[in-house]
Amino acid sequence: MPQDSAPAARPHVTAAVLAGGIGARMGAGRPKQLLPLAGRPVLEHALAAFCAAPEVDDVVLLMAAAHLPEAEKVASGAGMGKVSAVLPGGENRTETSAAALRAVEHRGDDDLVLIHDAARPLVTPEVISACVGALAESGAVGVAVPAGDTVVEVAPGTGGAEVLRDMPPRSSLRRMQTPQGFRLSVIRRAYRSALADPALVATDDCGVVLRYLPGEEVRIIAGDESNIKVTNPGDVEIAEALLRLRGGESAGAAQREAGA
Repeated sequence: MPQDSAPAARPHVTAAVLAGGIGARMGAGRPKQLLPLAGRPVLEHALAAFCAAPEVDDVVLLMAAAHLPEAEKVASGAGMGKVSAVLPGGENRTETSAAALRAVEHRGDDDLVLIHDAARPLVTPEVISACVGALAESGAVGVAVPAGDTVVEVAPGTGGAEVLRDMPPRSSLRRMQTPQGFRLSVIRRAYRSALADPALVATDDCGVVLRYLPGEEVRIIAGDESNIKVTNPGDVEIAEALLRLRGGESAGAAQREAGA
């Protein structure tokens, strides 16, 4: 009697948390990823979210080189057992993403990577799960929320003033978030082409796929309005208020006690 074939192993999922920037707009004198949020560094919240996600197998952290010791201390804390490497990031987002891909170069083309901004500490389990799930049918996945405001395109006008050039329909516009998910075969091909382009300027990994692999569909899934990016002064206070609304402080304390 023929035996049933064994089920195919699921792809390995690595979350690459990018903390390579120094957060100049915050004016805090240190990277925004290390600012305190509800008693823990912003970075710790982001790492903890992926370490707790059952869909994620390991986590790689890319940190501004001057602050690697602080990042290593955070990554060695309770509940961070999935962090497999803490590595220096690059001078910009593109270089840091490329460094993340080098960190997973031993993984197969069918494996998956989620690329996430460390400055988004409130990413939810639901968004992480949906991003991984969508990669079963697509090679590139972006997380986005509807644009609540009317977004306009401007151009230089008389005397250097800005003038309205175009007003795209709001129904077709989204605000991108992270994580952004990829099959490694797709993001590797995109970055090979991107890094060979001397005119490359990129701040978004889905944008790299869109530009350099125009035939590759980038699927968009629903993000979460609370998944804000800590960028400007005052954003930490907003994030703390959102944490209180979801009971994040008490949940985080319970998680730390459980891992102690």
